[in-house]
Amino acid sequence: MLDPAIGHLIVQGGALLFASAGVHKLHDLAAFTEVFVGYCVLPQAAARRMAWLIPCAELAIATGLAAERNHRAAPFAAAGLLLAYGAGIALNLARGRRDLDCGCGSYRKRRPIAAWMVWRNMLLATALGLAALPWSQRTVGLADLLTVVGGLAAIAMLYMAVDRLLGEIMPKARAMRGIAMRGTP
Repeated sequence: MLDPAIGHLIVQGGALLFASAGVHKLHDLAAFTEVFVGYCVLPQAAARRMAWLIPCAELAIATGLAAERNHRAAPFAAAGLLLAYGAGIALNLARGRRDLDCGCGSYRKRRPIAAWMVWRNMLLATALGLAALPWSQRTVGLADLLTVVGGLAAIAMLYMAVDRLLGEIMPKARAMRGIAMRGTP
């Protein structure tokens, strides 16, 4: 049985992730549509017509995760969507399309897809799958609330730091190493 404090930490973290992703995509739906079409997982015309469904699904999942009574359905929906995103990235990596924008960052900061994104999505999907396990009936108290709030803050900071490290800093370091090696006599 899953401790309710851990369960709440996972589902509220997932809700935060999906809410921010959905709002981000709706903020510039035209740019997201171009990213979605670029994945070539659907015919171009269908992808253009259906792109708006992605942020709507993300916001619906965020709402479902935040709702107390959806401990089973919402985590599975969230995990499924993360695995679908991972599969789309993996498919395009296998096609050799490594310069494709992931669509997960700011549209002003184009970020190419990478294998670590597939692993990230699998890890997040696994965590959300764990949240669908039965929770213990232990009473949730003030200490649990503080644990969840503090845990969310720590996990959000860690997520952003790892995302920046793997998505921006490491690629720049590799590029700089390549320039330095080419310039070496």
